[in-house]
Amino acid sequence: MRRARAVRLALVPAVAGLVLLALATPVAAQSVNREVIDELHTQLLYVALPLTLFVELTLVYALYRFRDNDDPRPTVDDRALEITWTAATAVILVFVGVTAFSVMANPYVTPAPGGDAGSGSGAEAAAATDDVVVDVLAYQWGWEVRYPNGATARNRLVLPVDADVRVRLASEDVIHSFYVPALGVKQDVAPGQTRVVRTRPTARGEYDLYCAELCGAGHSRMDGTVRVVNRTAYDAWVAERSEPGAAAAGRSRTADGSNSAPSDGRA
Repeated sequence: MRRARAVRLALVPAVAGLVLLALATPVAAQSVNREVIDELHTQLLYVALPLTLFVELTLVYALYRFRDNDDPRPTVDDRALEITWTAATAVILVFVGVTAFSVMANPYVTPAPGGDAGSGSGAEAAAATDDVVVDVLAYQWGWEVRYPNGATARNRLVLPVDADVRVRLASEDVIHSFYVPALGVKQDVAPGQTRVVRTRPTARGEYDLYCAELCGAGHSRMDGTVRVVNRTAYDAWVAERSEPGAAAAGRSRTADGSNSAPSDGRA
């Protein structure tokens, strides 16, 4: 009786997980990047949970079935069974590989090398010319944001909703990592290199920006915000920031030797 109860208790978490997964309503993604990544996670979860339940049930059955076996016998070779589980494993791995590759090949997840307009070919190169382009310089310990018309900001990136965006990343000193979890964007950048990330925000709001690479004593302070607004508000903000005297162009050194970028004011 105790063993049967233990078996039932062991099955409760697995069954509950499957029920919650079936009933759960996914949260709307805030960008195209996040949407494709979330879809990949969901697909893999639908594969992983049944497999986990099957393995756990097999384990519980073996523990119960052979609980009082005082005379165990060697396992008998079963070629058909071995071929079956090998083929099943191969099918699962092919599915995971194809699904993951389709996400990695997405131009929003893996932009073309260089990422500039004209790199690539066909429709991708033509579409890149219409992207909103923003330059972000990472330094110890902050982010300097520059727009093509001369607008600048510190630790504040403002983007228009439902518009293709290319962020060109550079580092002034050490390796940094541009990470916006809500938008599904993450890219490392090393000194002397230029890296490009693409995204299309689909929901207005304010999201956290982090450096995800340990970059020195002030790493924990290297954060910022990404604000997604409608196109009218975006154009007005950029125009305001580009006015003479709206933002200082350079950065000064503080007493501890770190850089200080100009304040971004309001957004």
